[in-house]
Amino acid sequence: MLFPRLSEQEPTAEGVLATWFVSDGDQVAGGQLLGEVMVEKVSAEVVAPTSGRVRLLVSEDQAVRQGEVIAQVD
Repeated sequence: MLFPRLSEQEPTAEGVLATWFVSDGDQVAGGQLLGEVMVEKVSAEVVAPTSGRVRLLVSEDQAVRQGEVIAQVD
């Protein structure tokens, strides 16, 4: 899963992984809300693309560039 692109004007702008609603290693369902990200004053939800076990690659409050991988669901 990628950090969503929330800024069209600055496609490589950094954002922050605001919060995870799941823990590393949790079993998740496709479409399940996993976390929330923010770029400037815009926030977006991160949902699981498929069912499986989630592996979080970014910690809360960590700065991340838009488009970078933040988690995997296997």
